[in-house]
Amino acid sequence: MVKEIERVGIPVVHVCTVVPISLTVGANRIVPAVAIPHPLGNPTQSKEDEKALRKSIILKALKALETEVHGQTVFDK
Repeated sequence: MVKEIERVGIPVVHVCTVVPISLTVGANRIVPAVAIPHPLGNPTQSKEDEKALRKSIILKALKALETEVHGQTVFDK
């Protein structure tokens, strides 16, 4: 679905827990997530640490969204 949305000119960020699958389906902007049951958090962390983790992932996704890419790019830093 990400490829179809981008085909009409809307940039998409695929936040995912299994990067190889995103690469296989052809997503261009990929942001790795934490784990399958909790992609945007880690319930074993304190509330403050989990909030910081979530914010970090969302900020990466927003940065990826505004970044022009040529082909598949994994935003893991």
